Amino acid sequence: MTDALKRLSDEGVAIWLDDLSRKRITSGNLAELIDQQHVVGVTTNPSIFQKAISHGDGYEQQLTDLATRKVTVDEAIRMITTADVRDAADILRPVFDATDGQDGRVSIEVDPRLAHRTHATIAEAKQLAWLVDRPNTLIKIPATKAGLPAITEVIGKGISVNVTLIFSLERYREVMDAYLAGLEKAKAAGLDLSKIYSVASFFVSRVDSEIDKRLDAVGTDEAKALKGKAALANARLAYEAYEEVFSSDRWAALDKVRANRQRPLWASTGVKDPAYKDTLYVVDLVAPGTVNTMPEATLEATADHGEVTGNTIAGTYAQARAELDAVAKLGISYDDVVQLLEDEGVEKFEASWIDLLNSTEAELKRLAPSEG
Repeated sequence: MTDALKRLSDEGVAIWLDDLSRKRITSGNLAELIDQQHVVGVTTNPSIFQKAISHGDGYEQQLTDLATRKVTVDEAIRMITTADVRDAADILRPVFDATDGQDGRVSIEVDPRLAHRTHATIAEAKQLAWLVDRPNTLIKIPATKAGLPAITEVIGKGISVNVTLIFSLERYREVMDAYLAGLEKAKAAGLDLSKIYSVASFFVSRVDSEIDKRLDAVGTDEAKALKGKAALANARLAYEAYEEVFSSDRWAALDKVRANRQRPLWASTGVKDPAYKDTLYVVDLVAPGTVNTMPEATLEATADHGEVTGNTIAGTYAQARAELDAVAKLGISYDDVVQLLEDEGVEKFEASWIDLLNSTEAELKRLAPSEG
């Protein structure tokens, strides 16, 4: 084992785990990762909960109790998932306190079926914040068009937010704008901006998966030479946008009243193509003030053989632009790719949530006590 994770942390990258299950909580594994692997946060999503609850253990007693109470399947899912997030938040509370609220965070997502409904998303975010009832929670809101005004409204109420499913540079700028607008609303309402936090989850590997497929279809040597470059280029230009927005006059006015920057969070950092190094979306996206949330396999790979060589984003913007331009010149539409990925991202999370509802409903029926 190298101490690559410590070096990564020393470079200003917050290491979060992209996974959660009850077994991970009760076995002491999460506490061990915090203590030994520099993990300072946890992200969840509907697919993670679907896997944990449908295939994991540790849930039967709670499911039995819920079945006895005859709760609806939607209520059961929220009782189970918020219990896990609450317990994880308690384990991470010392990190939260030590970092003045910057890290030690656990994210939980609004019902993905609400991704295109602004007011329902706002209501769900408020309900989740109330249900979990921990100051170190982040409520995840997807960066759909309908999600943008919801982000502003929820931040404006003083609720910290993880904005998820960001693929495009244009949408990322809209997300930062929504966050600043929310802070301005919170300021007007007299709230303490130093208590409001946010991260913007910019998805990485899925961009390569889609663009590489299109480059293969083009089939030329020029196209093949561009494989594995678009995702890093896209993320690096997102960091450039972050630097611009958080050095603006608009930000300066909020900074004066102790507002917190919305940190870029690199999501979808597990490598999908085995031809690429398994630490690609970690060691090539090192910059201060970022978060990298990793599935456990990526975390272990980075700990084992990750080569952290300092800031790998600074000085890359011209090259990144040239690489995305070269992809466009081959007839591959950036706008088409990022819209497809957003649509697919919402659909995948919704499908996972529906699978979770169905499997949980079956368990509630199986565990329900017989009448009499």
